[in-house]
Amino acid sequence: MPETHRIGADRLSATISAAGAELVSLKDAQGVELLWQAGPEWPRRAPVLFPIVGRLAGDALRHEGASYRVTQHGFARDRGFDWTERTETKASLALADDAETRALYPFAFRLEMLYAIDGVALSVTSRVTNPGDAPLPFSIGAHPGFRWPLVDGVAKEAHVIDFGAQETGSRRTVEDGLLGPEAPLPFDGRRLALNEELFARDALVLPDAASRSVRYAALGPDGESLKALDFSWRGYRDLGIWSAPHGAPFLCVEPWRGMASFVGWDGPFVEKPGVVLLAPGETEEFEWRVSL
Repeated sequence: MPETHRIGADRLSATISAAGAELVSLKDAQGVELLWQAGPEWPRRAPVLFPIVGRLAGDALRHEGASYRVTQHGFARDRGFDWTERTETKASLALADDAETRALYPFAFRLEMLYAIDGVALSVTSRVTNPGDAPLPFSIGAHPGFRWPLVDGVAKEAHVIDFGAQETGSRRTVEDGLLGPEAPLPFDGRRLALNEELFARDALVLPDAASRSVRYAALGPDGESLKALDFSWRGYRDLGIWSAPHGAPFLCVEPWRGMASFVGWDGPFVEKPGVVLLAPGETEEFEWRVSL
């Protein structure tokens, strides 16, 4: 089976890899790459986060008195997926539990990743099914990294993220991959002016974000939009925005369902704040979309 598959339409094309079911390219009609292409600052492009988002205390998943080692963002991003559909505009892949996953995560699951381009937008759907006979606890998230600057020659500080709704809550600080105390939002709740200093101490984390969409835009000298990506999601509740410090040329917009553990919390995984508990035989979907 091929390692990658390209889908496309008039204004967008995307390439998906069977390794981690990861989106590895997203190009506009002119062939301009919009997705970060991996590098020493961050070796990934758009990993799928499952069955955890962020870190667990001590990288330990605790269940029924046993401890399992699950490292940051889970194992799905490092597993090979099987192709289930490949057409000109769609690609689907699947991962199911096996002896290797059960040694890390003692639950039956099926994770499907569905990619589709409808001409102007790419949709990415994560479908989680519980084939077992007990509740399936998990978190799931998206982690696409986009070019920053979005337009060559435009300063990184001339980029903004406009939120689809007024954000009135607080953010969570990050301490060694775990969630620390609350802190005020570093913007007015609607427009975040981007700069590298925002990420000096890791991601900007918004629990239970009010927005279900953002616009990431490069601005001209008069404040006009030179190029923008519209990004929306459903099923996810939390939001992370991240770039590696010290000049990394990418920006990640990350919708999540569930987050890292709070500093000081080290209980059973089924009781972890924000974890999804999926009943036996049930399926739940989570989608994000991006368009020019």
